[in-house]
Amino acid sequence: MSQPSSTTGAAARETLALRLQSISYATRDIQVFEFVRPEGGALPPVTAGAHVDVHLPNGITRSYSLLHAGESLERYLVGVKRDPNSRGGSRYMHEQLRVGMPITLSLPRNHFPLAEDSAHTVLIAGGIGITPIWCMAQRLERIGASWELWYACRSRADLAFLPELARFGDRVHVHLDEEANAVLDMAGIVAAAPADAHFYCCGPAPMLAAYEAAAAGRAPDTVHLERFGATQPLVTGGDGFVVQLARAGIELVVPAESTLLEVLTNHGIVIDSSCQAGICGCCEITVLAGEVDHRDEVLTQAQRAGHKSMMACCSRAKSARLVLDL
Repeated sequence: MSQPSSTTGAAARETLALRLQSISYATRDIQVFEFVRPEGGALPPVTAGAHVDVHLPNGITRSYSLLHAGESLERYLVGVKRDPNSRGGSRYMHEQLRVGMPITLSLPRNHFPLAEDSAHTVLIAGGIGITPIWCMAQRLERIGASWELWYACRSRADLAFLPELARFGDRVHVHLDEEANAVLDMAGIVAAAPADAHFYCCGPAPMLAAYEAAAAGRAPDTVHLERFGATQPLVTGGDGFVVQLARAGIELVVPAESTLLEVLTNHGIVIDSSCQAGICGCCEITVLAGEVDHRDEVLTQAQRAGHKSMMACCSRAKSARLVLDL
């Protein structure tokens, strides 16, 4: 059964009280975690490219892409790579989570949606970036769409879901840097695609940089990506501003040296947050009035222009005041 989150003074986001049903290895450092309802039954629908926020017992929240999409799933699967520089998320999941534990998840959210009506789709993944891309490939196959997938890893030991991908035959192209003595030919992949193709890429920063450069000449609305990390350090400078919390009936000042997330937290207003770098969308807040200085890497240009939401961890205000739906 869904239940309200413990968010106070803010819009309570619905969460799911689930059970960790199983843990399996996809590679030497990627584990797949399966979550189900303790009482059984269907979970909320998932669209390809969606993710959930996993609320860990150590107080940390982390966002992970879902491996399967569908209208009536009875389990959510996420793939988590152990990061040697983990701040407590992936390390905790690999070392501390045990089958049978109760775990709270957010409802699925999608900042990396798949355009299912494209004439042709080119999927590109690097390393753990295969998780949302694999979900997209399954969906495209299910609806009979035209697609291809390029999957790059350093070595064969890093390849996840290879048996499952193999059944799609020559639509899946695997590239191993160590065996090819070169990185994936991003420019060649983009150039060979049909003019009306849509592209989706998820992977490490160097791959995304090469992808953006290769696809620079394509229509912007056909080039999609999802990042693991921010492309630039979080900047808190700029003018201070006032936020009016419409439902709480209070006003707060956000000084130049603080983020909106910090100010809300310091005043006992707890909202979900994860990356604190503007890449996961976990701390998105609805904006009722005012102009936002967007500094995230989640919202599209059209979404930014509408000033209807903002990421509390990094974005600020262009106007002197913002009215928030809190």
